[in-house]
Amino acid sequence: MRPSRLLTTAAVAASTLVLAACGSDDTSTTAGSGSTGSDSSGVFPVTVEHVFGETVIEEKPERVASVAWMNHEVPLALGVVPVGMSKATWGDDDGDGVLPWVEERLEELGAETPVLFDETEGIDFEAVADTAPDVILASYSGLTQEEYDTLSKIAPVIAYPEVAWGTTYQDMISMNSAALGLADEGEQLVEELDATVTEAFAEHEELAGKNVVFSYLDPNDLSQIGFYTTLDTRPGFLAEYGMGTPEVVTESSAGTDEFYTTVSAERADAFDDVDLIVTYGDQSLARAAQDDPLLSRIPAVEQGAIAMLPDATPLAAAANPTPLSITYNLDEYLDLLAGALA
Repeated sequence: MRPSRLLTTAAVAASTLVLAACGSDDTSTTAGSGSTGSDSSGVFPVTVEHVFGETVIEEKPERVASVAWMNHEVPLALGVVPVGMSKATWGDDDGDGVLPWVEERLEELGAETPVLFDETEGIDFEAVADTAPDVILASYSGLTQEEYDTLSKIAPVIAYPEVAWGTTYQDMISMNSAALGLADEGEQLVEELDATVTEAFAEHEELAGKNVVFSYLDPNDLSQIGFYTTLDTRPGFLAEYGMGTPEVVTESSAGTDEFYTTVSAERADAFDDVDLIVTYGDQSLARAAQDDPLLSRIPAVEQGAIAMLPDATPLAAAANPTPLSITYNLDEYLDLLAGALA
């Protein structure tokens, strides 16, 4: 699958709206936590609720910037090219700072690469300010209050709804598209993506109901088992479309606002109900886990039910679902998971 197959309808509609009037000045719309009204497209001012309160967009943004991992994919999917966006520092296969599905979308739009913000050491506020944005999209992020306040001095900011780095792709699309005056188009994009993902999972019936843990194993220290909680979008995506959540993940996720945790490998028995482990690395890590006296007690490890995402590759990056990556290599991702269960 490729973005052009899915995005054409929404992008055409969005492009039409970009050329239309913004709506009457005395009408306002509120959007928050990923929910938008069907009458919110093109109507300003727009109010978007988020973890730090609410942001009012007084008029349709002409210059859109984004920070953090994937926010720029929403305007791009809807035919709007940002003036600046986060530089990809992980999963970039050619070192140009742009993930392949974003490159492809820019080419489809006939657009140059926007200004890239290097966030290796945090948000580059000066670089963001230099792009003179009308709005800054960050509904998928881990913004602190201080970062939010600093960015807000540059332009109105759309922060995450509740949990840092826990925004679903649906909520991210809904919130960011509302800020652009493209809520209807965003809703349509969500529906199309959901249908695509549902169909893809239906073609992999062997995944249905299988308990999966999305893990991080340090090859230099197998004494700890790291895994992502239910607040993280990686396991959340798999659970949403029919895969199961092991008890250890459910219990560890209760009462926390963290997206990642670790347990001692001495608690390997807690993973007895795990059918599939998804992690980053290569087969040497899988073999090391199988040779480890503690990890090898986990049935999924013993049986080799480990889906290895090659570290720092586009496929590994796409395991965290985004508006453009979903249609770029979802089939490859699900094939990898199914293959580990075979």
